[in-house]
Amino acid sequence: MRPTVLAVLVALAFPVTAALAAAPASTEVPSYVTAAVNDPARKDDTANDDRRKIADLMAFAEVKPGQSVVDLIPGSGYFTRVFSGVVGPKGKVFAVWPNEYGKEAQSDVQASKALVAQPHYANVGVLMVPAKEFKTPVKVDLVFTSQNYHDYPDKFMGSVDPVTFDKQVFDSLKPGGLFVVIDHVAEAGSGMRDTDTLHRIDPAIVKKQVESVGFVFDGESDVLRNPADPHNIKVFDKSIRGHTDQFVYRFRKPG
Repeated sequence: MRPTVLAVLVALAFPVTAALAAAPASTEVPSYVTAAVNDPARKDDTANDDRRKIADLMAFAEVKPGQSVVDLIPGSGYFTRVFSGVVGPKGKVFAVWPNEYGKEAQSDVQASKALVAQPHYANVGVLMVPAKEFKTPVKVDLVFTSQNYHDYPDKFMGSVDPVTFDKQVFDSLKPGGLFVVIDHVAEAGSGMRDTDTLHRIDPAIVKKQVESVGFVFDGESDVLRNPADPHNIKVFDKSIRGHTDQFVYRFRKPG
C-alpha cells in the first residue's frame, strides 16, 4: 500500500477510535431510582448513601420497576429497601439468607422478617435456603450480592464450591438476567486465599468462576474503588473499615 493511501486511512480511522476511547460510561441515574433513594422510609439509611454510592449502584445494576430481584445476604436491609422502592408494587424483592449465614447473623435475619411485616415493604419476601442449594421460587431479573461472595467457600457456610453456586444463580435468572457481585479486593493473584481470614477475594478469580458457568462479563463500576487500601489487612481493621477497595462486577446470562 502506498504511504499516502495509508496516511489517509489512518487519518480517517483515528477520530473514530479516539471518540470511542474517550466515551464515558453512562452514569445517568433513572428517576425511579432517585425516587426510591429519596423515600422518607429510608431516613435512617441516608447518612451512608454517599459512602455506599447507592444511586450509582442501582443504576449500574439496571434494576427497573416491575422486576423480580434477589438481595442475597441482605445484612441490615440497606439495599433491600431501595430495591423495594425501585421495583414497585408490580415487582418482587427476595431477601435470601443461606441458613448457615443466618445462624451467624440472627439479628439481621429477624430484621429482614420485621421489614416484610411492614405494609410499606409488601413486595419483599424472605427466603431461607441451604447455602449449597441457592434457588428462587421464580426466575428473576437480578441477583445482587454485596460483600458476601467471598463467604461461600468458607467453612462456616459448608465450604460451598463457588462454581456450583454460580451455576445455581445462572439457573435462577431469566434469559438476559444480571448477576451483580460487589466484594472486598484481595491482593492480585491470591485467588480465594484470604476469604476466611481477611474477608477478601481476588476479583480475577470471581470473574473466572462466574464466566465458567456461562455468564458473560457485562461491565464494572469503579465507584467503590479505593487505591489507598493495601489489600492485605482485614476489612474490619479500623484503618480501612467502611472504606475498603471494592470491585463491582456485572455479569449477564445470555439470551
